[in-house]
Amino acid sequence: MQQINPMKSFFATLALLAAVVSLPAGCSRPDADVAAAQGLAGRIVPGYASKIRFEKLAPAADSTDRFELETVGRKLVVRGNNANSMAVGLNHFLKYYARTSVSWFADQPVEVPAEMPAVAGKVAHSALLDDRFFLNYCTFGYTMVWWQWRDWERLIDWMALNGVTLPLAITGQEAVWARVWQRLGLTDEQVRSYFTGPAHLPWHRMSNLDYWQSPLPQSWLDAQVELQQRIVARERELNMKPVLPAFAGHVPAELGEIYPEAKISRMSKWGGFEDRYRSHFLDPLDPLFARIQREFLAEQTALFGTDHIYGADPFNEVDPPSWEPEFLARVSRTIYDTMTEADPEAEWLQMTWLFYLDRDKWHDDRIEAFVTAVPQDRMLLLDYYCENTEVWRQTRSYHGQPYFWCYLGNFGGNTMLVGNFDEVSKRLDGVLAEGGKNLRGLGSTLEGLDSNPFMYDYVFERAWDFPVDDDRWFDALADRYLGYEDTGYRRAWDALRKNVYITSSKYGHCPLLNARPTLEGILTGTTDAEIKYDNDGLFDVWAKMIDAGDSGRDTYRYWLVNVGRQALGNLFLPLRDGFTAAYRAKDLARMKELRSEMLELAADLETLTAQHGAFSMQKWIDDSRSFGTTPEERDYYEVNGRTLLTTWGDRAQSINDYANRTWSGLVADYYAVRWRMFLDAAVGAVEAGRKFDEEAIFNAMADFEKEFADSTKPLTQTPAGDVCEIVRELYLKYKPES
Repeated sequence: MQQINPMKSFFATLALLAAVVSLPAGCSRPDADVAAAQGLAGRIVPGYASKIRFEKLAPAADSTDRFELETVGRKLVVRGNNANSMAVGLNHFLKYYARTSVSWFADQPVEVPAEMPAVAGKVAHSALLDDRFFLNYCTFGYTMVWWQWRDWERLIDWMALNGVTLPLAITGQEAVWARVWQRLGLTDEQVRSYFTGPAHLPWHRMSNLDYWQSPLPQSWLDAQVELQQRIVARERELNMKPVLPAFAGHVPAELGEIYPEAKISRMSKWGGFEDRYRSHFLDPLDPLFARIQREFLAEQTALFGTDHIYGADPFNEVDPPSWEPEFLARVSRTIYDTMTEADPEAEWLQMTWLFYLDRDKWHDDRIEAFVTAVPQDRMLLLDYYCENTEVWRQTRSYHGQPYFWCYLGNFGGNTMLVGNFDEVSKRLDGVLAEGGKNLRGLGSTLEGLDSNPFMYDYVFERAWDFPVDDDRWFDALADRYLGYEDTGYRRAWDALRKNVYITSSKYGHCPLLNARPTLEGILTGTTDAEIKYDNDGLFDVWAKMIDAGDSGRDTYRYWLVNVGRQALGNLFLPLRDGFTAAYRAKDLARMKELRSEMLELAADLETLTAQHGAFSMQKWIDDSRSFGTTPEERDYYEVNGRTLLTTWGDRAQSINDYANRTWSGLVADYYAVRWRMFLDAAVGAVEAGRKFDEEAIFNAMADFEKEFADSTKPLTQTPAGDVCEIVRELYLKYKPES
């Protein structure tokens, strides 16, 4: 007779009950989809909501997501096979009939015509792929760490409108881990000290970093549980399957003291952090591994339910204890087996960033061993950075395992205008035609919700059979940002596409102002001021946008500031190079002249960015402090948030400025201060007739950076004025003489 494992049976039953209670996608009541879509419409376009009727389509024989639009009488009828498809249909109407754009940021309004437009005839579209994935571990640090429910509610609505079916949902997991680790013998103090500060938790979750800026307050753990419960409930309501975490081997070092026989090894160093912050890895073959997996998934399911898709990434940016293919296969298979012991329906979602980043180590035989050790179709792979490198083409389509073609597009929340639009379009054509039967879907793995939102709108539209070519797509984009058709504004966007959006995003993309000062080149590998276009052309785009006239739309004003911010920021590099030439010629008068011009440019960038709330360091700080329950906690959160955007880690950290961004407050009180220190020191050296000691000023700047990161001193408050007037003044001041 077959023996039944009572613990396995208990956890499987618990998972099943929690899944039923949470009503995941595909198990909702007959009218739940219509109610969910109606609720979304009420949040996004309340003035239209009573004029929109949602209806349920019968499921297609092949389960394809689809929607229909039709004006019947005075009402817009949106039909879909589920709430998610209805949301995509509503978004199609808003984009192409109401000429409006829905931002992923709650502070940015949805602006629609007073009279709801009609749809001529019936419009019907279907999805080309089964699923659409969204988010990245890093997004939970670089953008969403300080979000409350209002922010999450808008993002979830945005995801539904764009057809996302698989959102990464990793909020609140520390509370789950706290319960597991304490049951295994660790104290509360040990557990909360093992975690990092909130902004750095994504890298803790990816096994890169432990103990940094800890202990994590209990109030944070409690608040995140409640927030995650609301997040996954709303995502499921809109037919998404939240991708929850699973155990991948990352354990506290102190666990080895309680279980001395456990096979725990220290991971490789990461990010230049000291050894005391290194992570530890439990060998999946150790009996303790399966126990931790069971306990974690059971606890998580009790709190958040499950849709049976789990993210686990054991070796992200760190080396495994062994590179032998047999070892990698055992690790992979054992992780999967422990998942299915706890949840027999488990699917493992794995990001393949490591296959791109460490390609010199992840040889084909190692990749094949790792991914094929899991049963066919039970491992989902995210091809993470396809606008740069399509790993699916280098691995025989991941040896048959299901995968997602993903657009990354942003590192660290950097605020550069960047994206290789035409190349992305071409590669999407290629993967849709040649990607094979195991192409599961499209997705985005952006590190931050950045200044190029339309690129993500485009990628998700390509998951559907919309017959809109790229030229028409950009015309429609210009129309919805302005609110109406304008030839000059359309030309501005056409020029942006063809002349500016021509390269993929890189680490630390920024204007030189945001980088550590140096006389030539770039001082660190985490900043990159290179542009591949003529900045005069970007000024021409800016002029066309200004000439279109203020339509009153927030999207128009956002892009006035966004394009101007880049055009002015690009001027900093040639000014620095001129200063360096004057320094070498010992031309003191020219050095002083250029110093004044550079600092004046920084001041003008501060003024410009203060004209739109999307570009505000003060908001980041205010949001961080809002989580504090005591003055001490509020200060703790602010310091943690400041650190991530500046030094990232400790003084002179190797990933300093990785999360740089051209934001009001950060420009005036951080970037401009560093450059003033540097320029004054160089001028002072020439005035005194001595050699400029760059090492000394570097050390002084590192001290300043650390002081700023550790401070809660109020930022400079730059007033907002008439956006269009200020933009025009700055354009006229800096426009090319030609």
